[in-house]
Order: sequence, then C-alpha cells, then structure tokens
Amino acid sequence: MSEPVKIVVAEKISASAVSQLKEPGWVVLTSDQLDGRLSAELESADALIVRSAVQADAALLSHAKKLRVIGRAGVGVDNIDLDAATRQGIAVMNTPGANAVAVAEQTLGMMLAMARHLCRADALMHAGKWEKKSLQGTELRGKTLGIAGLGRIGMEVAKRARAFGMEVVAHDPFVSVAVAKEQGIRLASLDELYAAADYITLHVGLTPQTTGMINASAIKKMK
Repeated sequence: MSEPVKIVVAEKISASAVSQLKEPGWVVLTSDQLDGRLSAELESADALIVRSAVQADAALLSHAKKLRVIGRAGVGVDNIDLDAATRQGIAVMNTPGANAVAVAEQTLGMMLAMARHLCRADALMHAGKWEKKSLQGTELRGKTLGIAGLGRIGMEVAKRARAFGMEVVAHDPFVSVAVAKEQGIRLASLDELYAAADYITLHVGLTPQTTGMINASAIKKMK
C-alpha cells in the first residue's frame, strides 16, 4: 500500500482552500497544527503551501527530502529560493490573478485614505477633537494615477481609478500601446510617470530590475 500524500500548509489560508486539498488518502497539516515543527514535518511532505511570511530558503528546503511541489498563495515567488528548489527537483507554482480584485480595491482604499486624511481624522476623533477644516482633503477626480506594472492587478486598479474620474499613466515594457489605449491608459517612461502622477502605485514582482524603483530621486520628480 502506497504512503498517503502529505501536504503542509505552512501559513493560514481560507478554510475553503484547505477543504479543496482534502482528497481521499491525502494528509493535510495546517499551520495551527505545526507548532514550530515546520522543518521536521517537511521531511515527509510531498507538497508545501506558503504565503508571504515563510521563507522557503535553501536551509528550510534542505529538510524536504520528498518534496515535489511548492505552491505560493500569492502573486510573486520572492520568498522561495528558486535555485535551491530547482536543484532538488521541486516545482514552484504561484497564483497570479487570484487576489487581483482584492488588491485593487485595497489600493483605491489607501488612496482615498490619503486624499481624505482618514487616519488622522480617526486619531483626532478618538482624542475627542473635531478639526473639520484641516481634514477637508481632496478629490481623486481629475488627479493622475501612475501605475508601474500593468499585469492583472495593475489593470484592475486602472479600471477602478478611471471610474473615479482619474487620468491613468502607466509604465510596463511588456504591454503594447494598443492594449493600454483600449483601457484608457497612457503608457510612459518611468521619468514621465513620476513627473505626471499625483499618486503612484507599484504592481511589479521584486526583481533586481524593480528593486528601488521608487526612491528619493523619483519622489523629487513627482509633481
């Protein structure tokens, strides 16, 4: 009789996602069952699921004698050592687009909070103060949003920004002018984006090319 497939879910994911993993003959070990024994449990695991907190680096993967696949419940794979996984014959997968709408809505929520000083307003109200004039804020309508990265999330952000009446400027060397134009987006270089944008949002993977994309020099170029 063959051994059951063992899946280690190293971080908390939704209950519905866990239920999808519970096939007959499969053993699913969730994060609240690990109790600090991740390395030990990986020795007999066939699959590992992570999000952002767990670093699946070479040291951790050295314990994974049977591991065949690592799945990341997220867009990037920057917390997974791809070289170490490749050396051990472990496939690495992620879930691009799965959280695109949620992230896009969060992005607009953060922009609204900035425009309307919501965090400061909350703190003042809790302090028993009413400073209405200083909290007037501004509208998003008519402002320019700069988007670095027009993947699934970037496109969802652009749709919502345009619904707010914003102009959208974006930088993505892998998106054609025609595709951007269909969505009402103007493509530009990074320097042009910095100069035009009232708000900038990044939706790119962490790579040597994107590290430090927004720095002090870039901020100085913003209007």
